[in-house]
Amino acid sequence: MSRLKDLQKNLFGGTTSNARQFGMIFTLVAIVVLFQILTDGLTLRSDNLIALFQQNSYILILAIGMLMVIVAGHIDLSVGSVAAFAGILVAKAMADWSLPWPLAILFGLGIGALIGAWQGFWVAYIGVPAFIVTLAGMLLFRGGNQFIGNANTIPVPEGFREIGSGFLPEFGPNTGYNNATLLLGLAAAVAVVWRELQARKTRRAMDADPAPMWISILRMAVMVGAIAFAALRFASGRVGTSFPISGIILLALVLAYSFYTRNTAGGRHIYAVGGNSRAAELSGVKLKRVNFFVMMNMSVLAALAGMIFVARSAASGPQDGNGWELDAIAAVFIGGAAVSGGIGTISGSIVGGLVMAVLNNGLQLMGVGTDRVQIIKGLVLLLAVAIDVYNKSQGRFSVIGSITRSFKRDAPTTPDSPPDAEREPATAPVPGPRDTDLTSVSPLQKGK
Repeated sequence: MSRLKDLQKNLFGGTTSNARQFGMIFTLVAIVVLFQILTDGLTLRSDNLIALFQQNSYILILAIGMLMVIVAGHIDLSVGSVAAFAGILVAKAMADWSLPWPLAILFGLGIGALIGAWQGFWVAYIGVPAFIVTLAGMLLFRGGNQFIGNANTIPVPEGFREIGSGFLPEFGPNTGYNNATLLLGLAAAVAVVWRELQARKTRRAMDADPAPMWISILRMAVMVGAIAFAALRFASGRVGTSFPISGIILLALVLAYSFYTRNTAGGRHIYAVGGNSRAAELSGVKLKRVNFFVMMNMSVLAALAGMIFVARSAASGPQDGNGWELDAIAAVFIGGAAVSGGIGTISGSIVGGLVMAVLNNGLQLMGVGTDRVQIIKGLVLLLAVAIDVYNKSQGRFSVIGSITRSFKRDAPTTPDSPPDAEREPATAPVPGPRDTDLTSVSPLQKGK
């Protein structure tokens, strides 16, 4: 009985639980298992998993930047158009100016930075709401894409295509698997074990009791098992395929931005501004600097996403980027972000994006038409948020609220948060009290 209580407390949702952060992952696993059954095993085939990551990596990259924008209390409707605009410029630069593809990538990132600086200036220093600025940007850069490309497709060179359609290389002895992918999985498994052991060591150093050792072993076993399964799936694809290069770029961005939002003053300031901008300003946070940064960062990531899509498609076209902003926003909100800002995580947004990706992929494998796929995805998003809002209003269990609290290392402490012995001290001014319910006022109503 005591072991069952320990399991409930430390793995499935006590106040000292680190494992509540897996709640959204369990939801993703349930959807994968459902479609694995409904598609007669097609969902987890190696070629399907590889294609799923390649087809959705650019949306997940957009979700990283969109999370920071939404946490700061804004919204960005221009990301699809910015991605298409940067993509067409990079393709033209390589085709017409003979710009080497490595320099073309830097050129594209620079274009994204300039666009972000333009939009960030209007939002941060002029005070125009981000909704209006980015709506104008959506029209402006969509028109720019079609004007520059003359509504034609522009092919890109082979070397550039590697960032969108390339894979980890083959090397070493013939094991029947891609050795580079196996090594990547091994490194991820070692990192999981190291992080768990470091967490136990840190708690002991703070004179706090760590979870029972068998709980830690169980957590590590679950995570290592999942990583091993994924690594074997990606490594066992047809010859010439493995884990995508775009997936490597995505993983690097997730690690970098997760560290930034969790462990730096700049990242904490974003949450402080979204939680209570007035309190943050009185505490010394530079509001204009934070708002400028999140808008500029979003456009840089949009440019990167656009280049990855163009590289995978082997050409830039006039319809690139259509609807991408909606997919990115959906991923962020399904991943647990609050409409009013101040709450959300990088990891949650990635899982939210994967939920939408698996849903879309599974329905396509079942032969469901594109029109019905869009209807189902819209209903899933609406119902997921509506049910959560209703439960919170009735004082019942809230899925999004639980997930948000569980990713406590990704967000700073707020006065509304429940006490938690494991909560890390904030490194930036703490937001003042506010209602973080999804039904609270929007950033546009607040005049941000």
